[in-house]
Parts: sequence; structure tokens; C-alpha cells
Amino acid sequence: MSAVITAIGGFVPSSILTNKKISETVDTSEEWIIKRTGIKERRIADDDTATSDLAAAAIENLFENYNVDRNEIEALLVATATPDHILAPTASIVCDKSGLTNAFGIDMNAACSGFLYALEMGANMIESGRYKKLIIVGADKMSSIVDYEDRNTCILFGDGAGAVLLEKTESEYGLMKTILKTDGSGVSSLAVPAGGSRNPTSMQSLLHRTHYLKQDGAFVFKRAVASNEPSFSRCFGKE
Repeated sequence: MSAVITAIGGFVPSSILTNKKISETVDTSEEWIIKRTGIKERRIADDDTATSDLAAAAIENLFENYNVDRNEIEALLVATATPDHILAPTASIVCDKSGLTNAFGIDMNAACSGFLYALEMGANMIESGRYKKLIIVGADKMSSIVDYEDRNTCILFGDGAGAVLLEKTESEYGLMKTILKTDGSGVSSLAVPAGGSRNPTSMQSLLHRTHYLKQDGAFVFKRAVASNEPSFSRCFGKE
């Protein structure tokens, strides 16, 4: 028995932040952004919209497009790096907004890898035989943690959400195999330094803007595109 994606949904805000607009506020150009990133625009949620709103809208889009009974959903996994609050969990808020009264909800924070991690967890829950229908959501309001005075990050991120329904299948289709690994040695190169238990938000963090996302773009790019097989093998004593 495997897990298979049987329905999808998505949502992005209507407000568009163009490269031209960014080039008017930081030292960059439309051409430079497209050449380095391929990004022409990003969607930005308004101040009254939170990550839970984006997630709930993506789930509603899923329900609108597919014949799915929300009362049959047993669990909701929300992958996000921008929760509504440190507490309560965003998944709890989304369960309420989406009418998922028979589901339990949990948050997963693994940044860019969050949706893949949540998908793997959901697939294993299905394959265990204990669950039949789960919803996995990847949602972020990155504009809430992006410093729009920092050209290294403000050109990259926007807001939006995507949702999938996972069900069991005994066919040859479905999620067959996943290889996931974590390298935590470079976390300081892509992080929000303040706002957590290590460095709570303070007047100093606000002054130095450390409650915004900070990134060493060159380091992150090299790590993201490089194969980690050699270092993985060396960990086990192989040449």
C-alpha cells in the first residue's frame, strides 16, 4: 500500500510586487534580478492576511475543484516557516477556518524543505494503515520576515500556499521512495536571527533588523546545487 496525491489546491494573493518596483527601493535592476533568479514578479499578501488565511484559501480551492468530504480528513500537516504565532499552532487555526473538525493539525517548520518533509510524514501515516485521508499544506507569508531594504533577500520571496490530498492506493502509482537528509552546519547562512528562544525580540533586535531573514546567497546556492553524496559517504568512513 502506498500514498497517492488525489487532489490539489492553491492560492496566491492578488497584489503583485514587480522587479521594477523593487529596483526603485534597493540597489538592483530588473535585468539583474531576472538574470540571477529568473523571477519576474512575486505575490504579496496585505497586512491583514496571515499564513493561516493563505493555507485555508488553498484548502478551499482544493475542495471547490474536487469531490472531497472535509469530514473524512483525519489530519492536517502545515509546513510553514512563518506561523501566525509562536503559539498557537497555525495548523490548529487552519483546522478551524477550513472546517476540518475531524482532523488533528500539526505545524512543521523546515523552511524550503518543509512541504517535502510533511509529504513524507503524511505518506508514512497513510502507509501505516492508521490513516486514510490527509491534507498537506505548504504555506508562507514570507513578506512578513523579509527586509525590503536588503536586496539579497527581498528579490527572492513572496507569499502563497499549496495543498494536496493524500490517500491510500494499492496501485503501482503513488509516492514510492524518498531520500531526505539534513545538513545543519550552514544554518547561520539562512536564518532569522532574532525572535526565537535563542535571541528573543528586543529593542536591539529591532534596531539592528535581526528579526528579518538574513541570507548568505552565494553559500546557500553552492550548498543547494551540490551533491551531498561524497560527504555522506565520508561520514561512514568511505573514500
